[in-house]
Amino acid sequence: MGYTALYRKFRPLTFSEIVGQDHITRTLKNQIISGRVGHAYLFNGGRGTGKTSAAKVLARAINCLNPKDGEPCNECEICKGALNGSLTDIVEMDAASNNGVEDIRAIREEVNFLPTKAKYRVYIIDEVHMLSIGAFNALLKTLEEPPEHVKFILATTEPQRLPATILSRCQRFDFKRISNDNIIKRLKIVCKESNIEISGEAMQMIAVLAEGAMRDALSILERCVQDGENKIDENKIRDLVGIPKITYVHNIVEGLVDYDVDKSLQGVDIVLNEGKDITNLLWEMIKYVKDILVFKTSKKLDLYTEEEMKKISELAEKVSKEKLIDLVYKLSELESDIKWSTQKTIVFQAGIIRLCNKQAEISSDLEERVEKIEKYLKSGKGIVVNNSQSTNNVIAQRNNEINRVVQSVPNTPVNNTKNITKPKSTTTNFSNKADEYWPQIMNELKQNGKIVLCTSLHGSKATEINDMTVGIEFPNGMSSFNKTVLEKPENIKEISTMVSMACGKPMQIKYISGNSNVHKMTQEESLQKFAKDSDIPFNVVE
Repeated sequence: MGYTALYRKFRPLTFSEIVGQDHITRTLKNQIISGRVGHAYLFNGGRGTGKTSAAKVLARAINCLNPKDGEPCNECEICKGALNGSLTDIVEMDAASNNGVEDIRAIREEVNFLPTKAKYRVYIIDEVHMLSIGAFNALLKTLEEPPEHVKFILATTEPQRLPATILSRCQRFDFKRISNDNIIKRLKIVCKESNIEISGEAMQMIAVLAEGAMRDALSILERCVQDGENKIDENKIRDLVGIPKITYVHNIVEGLVDYDVDKSLQGVDIVLNEGKDITNLLWEMIKYVKDILVFKTSKKLDLYTEEEMKKISELAEKVSKEKLIDLVYKLSELESDIKWSTQKTIVFQAGIIRLCNKQAEISSDLEERVEKIEKYLKSGKGIVVNNSQSTNNVIAQRNNEINRVVQSVPNTPVNNTKNITKPKSTTTNFSNKADEYWPQIMNELKQNGKIVLCTSLHGSKATEINDMTVGIEFPNGMSSFNKTVLEKPENIKEISTMVSMACGKPMQIKYISGNSNVHKMTQEESLQKFAKDSDIPFNVVE
């Protein structure tokens, strides 16, 4: 006799052996006991959740010669014939490969004949959503008026692809994902009967990797004993499945938390040199960061040793919840970028370097906060009235704070805050001289709520280079943050439009930077002051 895979060898033979689907098996048993078995069933659920196993048990149970409490005996002639495949009255069909009209027409012709041995002729159609439109139409007639001796059991992972006319004629049962506890219970039984020695941590890891699918769990277990050694621990599973060791994952994540690019890249190189998959590594990193966040919130975690818990605790102490949440989102974005890239390793390593760049993160956060304030200034919304304050007091306080923010942009007059609350589009008569119209343009930007752009242009002056170009000079240099802001296409267009209006003809602009070292510290201090002033006591409404 040939080798039989574990998931086939230990396929449930009764409803009681189907784990995690008690809400379904209980109903089916009651229908069989009461003699109220339907003519068509639809079993829906994810892969490996027991749909086909339940269909086989149901087909035997309704034909069993000696049923007991709604269960098949698996000992009578009918049950044995169904188990060894010799009973022709129970027909299993894979709709993925038999999805044409002719396949269903053959069934329509067969249903007119009585069963040869069993009480019912049962058709189990797996992956039924793969049937063609014509095949569904051919099946519909049979489902509408089926002979009394025929039962249909349809199984699918995508019920939304079935026509409503089919769905309405079936009793639908939704199979849930199997919980980790139920998977572990079943693994214990399989390992005991197969003389497999396995640790509790290893079973827990298999249950997590199976993602609610019992078949996947048994497939992973089977891979672990293919080397002839019936002893399984956590490290063996990691090696076979391609999951990096937790120590390497910890080192990479710790490097991200500490902005230590060398430590993170060193950990990445070790994992990749061992032949591990980048996607698996990223999945482990996201899960590890999530676990640190959970521990920081609840002080509870499963699946980690005492030594690993100590490391997680140390990391949780020195990183904020906001940082951990941000890492989860950014690592998920990196995973998406890698998915569509042909240079996965390069994109992954570049992403790690970016996450370790603290200055870039600060600049990005500051720019985002400033943009929120710009939106607020334009909208005129977001007033929150405290019960202890009058509306007038809140508005007055808000206007004072806005005034402070605007004053963080030096050397330009501040208008009445009433105009700032609801900015208006105005038509400005610019001077035609560069040294005169440039301060007017700066002031116009501020009036329109372009605070970040106006701040980035601080200290600059305009000079006409030729009939088509105006140079924007920065005698003290441009900081990297200001350069990023000014080189945005929408900002270049904004400045070019205003310069063209002042000159009375289409003009281009060109940034001219002087000695960046002289002005760098002053510009950073200006941005820091602006960020500090941004913490004003009102909600920013998008």
